Amino acid sequence: NKSRGRGTMTSLRRFRCDDLFKYNNINLDPFTETFQLNFYFHYMSQWPDFLFMAESPDKRPMGYVIGKAEGKDELWHGHVTAVTVAPEYRRIGLADRLMHLLEDISEQSYNGYFVDLFVRQSNSIAIGMYHKFGYTVYRTVLDYYSGEENALDMRKALPRDKLKKSIIPLKHPVTAADIEW
Repeated sequence: NKSRGRGTMTSLRRFRCDDLFKYNNINLDPFTETFQLNFYFHYMSQWPDFLFMAESPDKRPMGYVIGKAEGKDELWHGHVTAVTVAPEYRRIGLADRLMHLLEDISEQSYNGYFVDLFVRQSNSIAIGMYHKFGYTVYRTVLDYYSGEENALDMRKALPRDKLKKSIIPLKHPVTAADIEW
């Protein structure tokens, strides 16, 4: 899975355990949530279909996406846990490609109703990007980030949700304790 960007070929492949020791150039962004190693290992063992790494021809990590499938009944969905691109590789469509991979797996392999993600309310650049990708704000989650900042729960309906019920915005904010999944 390759495409052109700034004159180079970008390869998209499954995320591997050894990637955890190579991705510092990506995770240095202050908006990127960084987790403990056991968190990544858990995702790799439970939802290997949802983890992808983008790398340059010289095998330098460019970006990644990690996610999972969760929910029940009409709340069955794909969840974007993290998508991030190293600063030197931004604005070449890489985040869009990574998101499409996760959306395609959520739809084709897991038959989800929607894909959702949480983003810091202050991260206006990411919010604008997600809007461009077709996501809408479903709800605000109060004090989601360490009790210090609100999150926006953004969603994109998949074809299984023919009436797009999964993206009808809630009228009032919720707390983290109110989140179903």
